Amino acid sequence: MLRGGKKSYFAAAVCIITLTSMVTLSYFRLQRLSHLPKIIQEGSRCRGKVTNSTITALKDNRTFIISPYFDDRESKVTRVIGIVHHEDVKQLYCWFCCQPDGQIYVSKAKIDVHSDRFEFPYGATDIVCLEPPNCDPTHVSIHQSPRGNTDQLPRFEIKNRKAETFSVDFTVCISAMFGNYNNVLQFIQSVEMYKILGVQKVMIYKNNCSHLMEKVLKFYIEEGTVEIIPWPIDSHLRVSAEWRFMQDGTHIGYYGQIAALNDCIYRNMQRSKFVVLSDADEIILPLKHPDWKTMMSSLQEQNPRTGVFLFENHIFPKTVSTPAFNISAWNAVPGVNILQHVHREPDRKDVINPKKMIIDPRKVVQTSVHSVLRAYGKSVNVPMDVALIYHCRVPLQGNLPRESLIRDTTLWRYNSSLIMSVNKVLNQTVLRAQK
Repeated sequence: MLRGGKKSYFAAAVCIITLTSMVTLSYFRLQRLSHLPKIIQEGSRCRGKVTNSTITALKDNRTFIISPYFDDRESKVTRVIGIVHHEDVKQLYCWFCCQPDGQIYVSKAKIDVHSDRFEFPYGATDIVCLEPPNCDPTHVSIHQSPRGNTDQLPRFEIKNRKAETFSVDFTVCISAMFGNYNNVLQFIQSVEMYKILGVQKVMIYKNNCSHLMEKVLKFYIEEGTVEIIPWPIDSHLRVSAEWRFMQDGTHIGYYGQIAALNDCIYRNMQRSKFVVLSDADEIILPLKHPDWKTMMSSLQEQNPRTGVFLFENHIFPKTVSTPAFNISAWNAVPGVNILQHVHREPDRKDVINPKKMIIDPRKVVQTSVHSVLRAYGKSVNVPMDVALIYHCRVPLQGNLPRESLIRDTTLWRYNSSLIMSVNKVLNQTVLRAQK
């Protein structure tokens, strides 16, 4: 009897597992079918106004579209980088118009709010739609319903539709510039260091800055180094200058930094070999190599199939200085002179230093600030003897005496080139304005 009972239990377990598997498969099949594009109109023409705004609010005022990108790494989809309310936005649809036949397709979107929301009600979001099988749409509209009038919907150009060859090796993404930013000298020094290390493009998501900073940005734009992405996020949401929600009624942290970083990755996916995610007061300093190109070549050789390289952040407090490189012409320029700050804080016990990244954008799906959330390749922590992040800012360990800090003059290896380059920029921008 007992043996027969065991057989009965086993048979019942097999039946339950089989039934559960069938139900699960059916559910996922139905889910995929519900997201397949459906023709809702034929013989129409694409209507609606094409928008070029960086941030566009939909009528629900809970969904904000940044930009759509073609992404065929897994399947043929349009991935829309946006910002949504994590609870209130439950349903969105992509409206594709296929020319020249004028068929209108509607696809139900998968709404993927990024996990690093830090308790704010709004977060960076991927709005992902399957594209029509026999069409390569150039524009898409986003709507809360599969029905409606396309004339009233803004249309967005789908970027990355055409494959391109890399135009640059390194692009630095800076997000976001806000708070009437006026750290002019350190900004110029950082950009010139980026150029010395091999950067060809610096992309800045700019909310606002000082009048003097605008002149510097204008110089770099005309030079071809800087590209400005307008970032008027505070026109749509109550923004916080903090990264963690403080129960203060704000909607999104740090001026929507995470949404900007993700947009920057996709914006440069086909034109930059590497994308560097850092702030304007941070420089990844190689210790074993003269520049980033030779460093990354070595790191890739040692770490095949790696798409994300993480570098440890180290604080060089701007409150501790050295009299070296006290250049009189620079004293009239607002901001920090990084050449005078070569003492770094020691590592804190039981505290992990945050990291910033150099990534292969084609291997990243979603990123946060200090790590990627989804990627196809591996992530590698780069040892401190290979490179570290020089981060000159207010101290984190302000009570430490000077003798407890570590003197690190790695930055001085570049002092001659850096001084010459900074003087050139200052003479054509800030100092010219003062004459």
